[in-house]
Amino acid sequence: MAIVMARGLRKTFRVADKQPGLAGTLRHLVNRRWQELEAVREVSFCIEPGEVVGFLGGNGAGKTTTLKLLSGLIHPSGGELEVAGHRPSRRQRGFLEAITLVMGQKQQLIWDLPPLDSLRVNAAVYGIDDRVARRRIAELAEMLELGEELTRPVRKLSLGQRMKAELLAALLHRPRVLFLDEPTLGLDVNAQARVRQFLADYNRSTGATVLLTSHYMADITALCPRVLLIHQGRLFYDGALAALRERLAPWREVRLELGQPISAAQLGRYGEIEQLDGAAVRLLISPERLTGALNQLLTELPVLDLEVREPPIEELIGRLFHRGSVEPLPQQQR
Repeated sequence: MAIVMARGLRKTFRVADKQPGLAGTLRHLVNRRWQELEAVREVSFCIEPGEVVGFLGGNGAGKTTTLKLLSGLIHPSGGELEVAGHRPSRRQRGFLEAITLVMGQKQQLIWDLPPLDSLRVNAAVYGIDDRVARRRIAELAEMLELGEELTRPVRKLSLGQRMKAELLAALLHRPRVLFLDEPTLGLDVNAQARVRQFLADYNRSTGATVLLTSHYMADITALCPRVLLIHQGRLFYDGALAALRERLAPWREVRLELGQPISAAQLGRYGEIEQLDGAAVRLLISPERLTGALNQLLTELPVLDLEVREPPIEELIGRLFHRGSVEPLPQQQR
């Protein structure tokens, strides 16, 4: 049974329609006009317990608005929404104990106090016994590689240390559903990798459900077998990341360095020629033909170096956001 369910979810904001400049400001004061902005349009999906799902879209696509709807921070304009058996907008205690929301650009820790003090406050808010709270803090701190950082003022921590302390605070009450909005935003490569590893370990050890947004595709490819893609408030893909890659680019790129130049006619037997520059060759070969074609290449041609690459997922997803639909890439775009 789904732990997160959205059906026909909509959110419309009423925003002021103000023209720039002094004249526009004066007209706005005398005769204020409004317009309706549809941030989320008929979004439907279900997430099963224990799933880790990526939620992708360009800036302004509706990702953060959807997460705020799911966490009950804003009310939907229409549609049905259920998380952990609750209607989020009611903000009932059982719902709040079952979820957490982490936003990379926001913080819940008190700036001038050590994280440990904020963690004790969180434990009191959720009614967690002191002994249980200490045990959970120790367990999570070990997983996050946090030690003496918990006793320093938050303002003296690095961004990576602060983000890990934020995760600890958000998970202290053992939520069953994690809504993570850009949790690795601004972190260096090593800190990103540590946060990703922690989230993977936490999911395996607790069975928590995770819905993750990120502009770093490494987060998505490392954690999320399934992705949701949103464009201009509409969901246009819900499925496996691997299947999406295959639909967008059903080929592999094979780069060759040959001992001598080979004619295009001869190379065409192995795959589609993407580039031919003397003894340097790039071929496009379908996955089902790849093994046989590589065996032929190595047997029949003077191969000095060979490399097989998949198309970069960042490039494929970027093209999707421009089109707002999922179709195989045309031949000329390869």
